[in-house]
Amino acid sequence: MEDYFKYLTHNAYDEAWGIYLTVAGCARVPPNTSYPPPGHPTGYNFNWENGRILNEYQVNYITEGEGILELRSDKFQVREGSVLLIRPDQWHRYRPLKEKGWKEHYIGFKGKLTQTFLHNRFFSSGMPVIHIGFDERVIQSFHDVINIVRDEKPGYHQVCAGLVIHILGMIRSIKKNENFRHGKIENTIQKACIIIRDNLDKNLNVEQLADQLNISYSLFRKSFKRYTGLSPAQYHLSLRLKQANFLLANTDMSIKEISFRLGFCSVYYFSKLFKEKNQMTPTEYRSLAAGKRQ
Repeated sequence: MEDYFKYLTHNAYDEAWGIYLTVAGCARVPPNTSYPPPGHPTGYNFNWENGRILNEYQVNYITEGEGILELRSDKFQVREGSVLLIRPDQWHRYRPLKEKGWKEHYIGFKGKLTQTFLHNRFFSSGMPVIHIGFDERVIQSFHDVINIVRDEKPGYHQVCAGLVIHILGMIRSIKKNENFRHGKIENTIQKACIIIRDNLDKNLNVEQLADQLNISYSLFRKSFKRYTGLSPAQYHLSLRLKQANFLLANTDMSIKEISFRLGFCSVYYFSKLFKEKNQMTPTEYRSLAAGKRQ
C-alpha cells in the first residue's frame, strides 16, 4: 500500500457510538530522511526537541526498521514487529533510527468505550511498546481501515470502531499465545506475508524475497505454501485481485488506473486474470457491485 494518511471529522452520533476514528495512515520512511513526514496538521506534527501531547489514543505498528520511543520518564527501543501505544495527555516522541528508517501503520481514536478496552489489565500496565512480531491479520485490519476511510461512506466510523476493537483484541491474543507460536519459520512466513501485502503494486521475485528473509528458496516456498495454502506468487496475485475488487466496487478509478496502481503489465493481462478469478470481467464486476448498492 502506498503512503497515505487522512485526518477525520466526526459528529455527535459518532461520539455516542463509543469509539470513533481521528486518523489513519501508513508510511515508509526511508533511511536518512526527516521524521515525521511533512503534511500533518498542527497538533499532530512535532519536532524531536519538543515532542508532543495528544488528546487521543494512537496505535502504530512498525513492520520494518528500528527506532526509539521516549516518554518523560523512560526510553524504549522499537524493533520490527513492535506496536507503539500512545495514550492521551502523555508527552512522547518517537522516530526511526536515521540509518534504518521504518514502515509504519497507524490509527488514532477516541471515545468512552476506549476505557473499557485500554484499562484492561494487559493495556493498563502503561507499557508503550508491545512486541507482537509479524502478524498478517493485524496488517490486513490496518489496510481495511485505510480503505474504508478513503471514501468516508455513511457509517464508516462505526465500521472502523469495530476494526479498532479487533486490532486491540488481536494484539492481546498474540501476546497471550506467544508461547505457543511455532517459532522462527512462522515468524519468517508472517514477515513475508506483510512484505508481499505492502508491495502489491510491484512484481514479486520469490528468490529475492527468500534471500531478503535469509532463508533458502526451496524451504521458503515449501513452508509458505504449507502455512498459507498458496505459493508466494499465487498469494501475491490473490491479494492484488482482492484489492482490485475493492477499488472497482468503491472508487471511480478507471480499469486502466486500477491495473496500473496494482502493477499489472497491461490492462489486457489484468482483465484476463480478473476474469479467471471472478468468472466475470472487471466491467461486469463493477456493474454488479453498483447494482447491489442501489
